[in-house]
Amino acid sequence: MSGEEEENAAELKIGEGERCLISTFSFAKFLKAKCLMNCEVARILDHKYDQLQQTSDDPTNQISQVFEKSMQYVKRFSRYKNPDAVRQVREVLSRYKLAEFELCVLGNLCPETVEEAIAIVPSIKSKGRMLEDEAIEKMLHDLSLIKKFE
Repeated sequence: MSGEEEENAAELKIGEGERCLISTFSFAKFLKAKCLMNCEVARILDHKYDQLQQTSDDPTNQISQVFEKSMQYVKRFSRYKNPDAVRQVREVLSRYKLAEFELCVLGNLCPETVEEAIAIVPSIKSKGRMLEDEAIEKMLHDLSLIKKFE
């Protein structure tokens, strides 16, 4: 082995190969980048869609197919529709000092059990952070309450 660190999602180690995808950002900035849950992207695209509809006086000016398909996708897979619920989900998950992408994966997929959450995001049990099963259970319970009362 040449001394390079091996990729390991369970320990939040992203390999060197991903660096080429981030040409204008440093690798450290990539790890700290703000991720968005599907429900957040849906709200942004809805707003943009409304803007495009209002500013489009020309009936031949159409929304691109990629834009429409993207909007359909994020709406279909959004677990939360209410803006207050979206804000609450982010607040609840932020209390657990999760990395941005961990927060979004858990917010998008809404696992129901501790085992499921760890299988989806193994890094929540990594060294140095070691969330206890009880803390993960509480986090999942809080998410289910938000969904229930949405």
